[in-house]
Amino acid sequence: MVNLLFGGRDSAPRKVLCLGAHSDDIEIGCGGTILRILEAHHGLEFRWVVFSSTPQRSTEARKSAKLFLKSAASRVVIENFRDGYFPFQGTRLKDSFEALKKSFSPDLIFTHYGKDLHQDHRLISELTWNTFRNHLILEYEIPKYDGDLGTPNLFVRLHDSLCHQKIEYLLKTFRSQNTKHWFTEDAFRAILRLRGLECNAPEKYAEGFYCRKLVF
Repeated sequence: MVNLLFGGRDSAPRKVLCLGAHSDDIEIGCGGTILRILEAHHGLEFRWVVFSSTPQRSTEARKSAKLFLKSAASRVVIENFRDGYFPFQGTRLKDSFEALKKSFSPDLIFTHYGKDLHQDHRLISELTWNTFRNHLILEYEIPKYDGDLGTPNLFVRLHDSLCHQKIEYLLKTFRSQNTKHWFTEDAFRAILRLRGLECNAPEKYAEGFYCRKLVF
């Protein structure tokens, strides 16, 4: 196994785009990785886009983004597309992506897994690839009822402290989800432990991603 690292300050990604269909998707899928990137690099600029929300969920999303991004330069955008109906709002969503492309040119993009069985997640992934054609795109995964977890081919190892921080932020911020049987510490830690096992992480934990294209 070859370990690929962001090098010194000059080779680190400068602009990072995080895309999520729903208010907690980014944090669940790649929250630990974002915390690790910020731990290792300073001077990064983030654009954090959530495409579906309600007033309560929007407030939660902004609080969560503030926790995860800490003092990094960032802009948080909360859209109001209807949850569960993304494929039927394709024109407006496509326009939103085109506007995003004109306003922000990222070095690294986090988006949904392309084979996710949730229609909203899948469309966001498709539009990401249609819109950003010369970028490093990492697809994150969301564990859920559908049982659509695949086999990631890229892993970011995480210390227990980062896992704890990620889960703490999720449970603390998204109180509207605390009644969901899957929104629990053991569920979030389980997927982190499984991915850590798969990549032989000495730290025991990792987040898994799907990388379709990587240019050296």
